[in-house]
Formats: sequence, structure tokens, C-alpha cells
Amino acid sequence: MMPISDQTAQCRRAMRFIFLITTLLCLCGVARAEFEQIQIPTDNKPLQAVLYRPPGEGPFPVIVALAGCEGLRKESGTIRATWDEWGQRLSAAGFGVLFPDSEASRSQSPQCRDKLPHRDKGAKVSPDRERVADVRAARDWLQQQAFARKDRIALLGWDSGAIAVLWAVRPNVEPDDDRPDFRSAAVFYPGCQRLNDTAWSARVPTLILIGALDDLTPAKTCEQMVAGARGRSAGAVIVKYRGARHAFDRDLLRVRHKSGKSVPWKEPGRAARNANAEARADALKRIPEWFAR
Repeated sequence: MMPISDQTAQCRRAMRFIFLITTLLCLCGVARAEFEQIQIPTDNKPLQAVLYRPPGEGPFPVIVALAGCEGLRKESGTIRATWDEWGQRLSAAGFGVLFPDSEASRSQSPQCRDKLPHRDKGAKVSPDRERVADVRAARDWLQQQAFARKDRIALLGWDSGAIAVLWAVRPNVEPDDDRPDFRSAAVFYPGCQRLNDTAWSARVPTLILIGALDDLTPAKTCEQMVAGARGRSAGAVIVKYRGARHAFDRDLLRVRHKSGKSVPWKEPGRAARNANAEARADALKRIPEWFAR
């Protein structure tokens, strides 16, 4: 008889394989959405962005999506595969997706090339200043677009983009106009230390997805932040994925392998990152359901 530990490992490998095949079949069956290059007026330079739209005329609910500290684009200028996949998936689910390009709009390179994003005091594109300003500019622009449902604009972010979203939903940065506020927000693996230190709370329902083994942005700090906001905040929900690390939602096709086994991506001086089949599958389902509420 096969030992229980071997049976468990075999089942997990089978689940990963089934999920991978299902993902490929789903993507093959969905017509690819072409994104548009957008220039959003601001008081300074225009804010560059890319927009994914569902088929049809709309109006559609729209998600303002903030990429991680590696930036929206590669050095070649092409959209990074992770953000393109999310744009494709969410537009296929009926959402418009607007990705502001905070770095390129300010002629800046990725903000985490050499240092961890939430610890780089020299970052030129700060999550709590420049990127929050970009969130406001994106909302103002969408409120004027016929394709956008004014009462169904939401926020989504990853890593440093997630930090920016959490700053942007605090009560003290509520819009001072009479147009609808953001409906909700969702974030992946934010760094919560500074937010927790400032007694964070949210004015809109906020979902936080994070890995239990994340050693770059620890789940414990985010749990403390959410617990501290209870009773003085709009609903904040945190989902902690057992066995998952930073960047758990990344495409399994791009996970590095060694000796036939999936291993965490860990560069010298950097935290471990790794896709996680079960966490990724749940997030791909949970995110559109959250925004459809």
C-alpha cells in the first residue's frame, strides 16, 4: 500500500495538472480582448494607461487595476503577461479593466528592481502619494466615459499596487465631489506594516488575499491591520492561503522547476515567490465574484 504522504503528494500533482489543462482550455475558448492605449489628463503630464473592454457598447463595471512594483510593461514596452492575463480574464467576465502606468508616465523604471518596494525610501513612484493620485485621476476620467458604469468602479492591486489601493480607500481620501465613490476594492499580498501603524480603515468593502508563507509581505501584519479596523471600517475581509507564498496567483506555466518539482523562485536577497495551484484557482474565481456583488 502506498504511504499516505505519497498519496497526498500524488493527489496534489494531479490537481495541479488538471487545473493547468482546464486553464489552457478556457483561455483557448475565449476570444482575445485587444487593449487600448489611453492618455488621461492630469494637472501635470498625462497619465498613460491601457484599457481592456468587454464586447459590446456598455456601460460596464470597470476595475482600476494597479500593477506590482515591477511595473505594467517590460523593458521592450510590451504588457507583462500577468497583467495581460488578468485584463483578458476580467474583460471576458464582463468588466472593463483600466491599468494606469504610473512608472512610464513619470519616465521611471520599475520600482523594485534593487530593493523591496515597501522599504525603498528612494522610490520615485510612492504607493501612498503618486499612485493614490493616479487612482483619483483614473476615477475622474472614468466618471466621464460613456462605456463606464459610474456606480460600479472598483479597485484592484498587487504588491505595491495593493498598498496604493489600501491607502486610496482610507476615509480621509474620500472624493469631495457628488459622484459615486469606488464600489469596492480587492488586493493581493500587500505590505501592511505602515498602514497598520497608521490605524488603517476602509470606506468601501475591501478584500485582501495573501499567502500564509509570504515572507515578503507577511500575512500576520495584514491580519492585525484588519482586526484593528473592525468596528470603525467598511467590511474588510482577509483570505489567507495555506502553503502559498508571494505572487501565488501567477500563471503556473511560468513557475520555475527543479528535478521535476515546483520550487519557490528565490533570488539572492529577495523573498521567495511561487505560484500555488489551489490558491490561484480560488483567486481566479473569487475576484470576479467579489466585484460582481
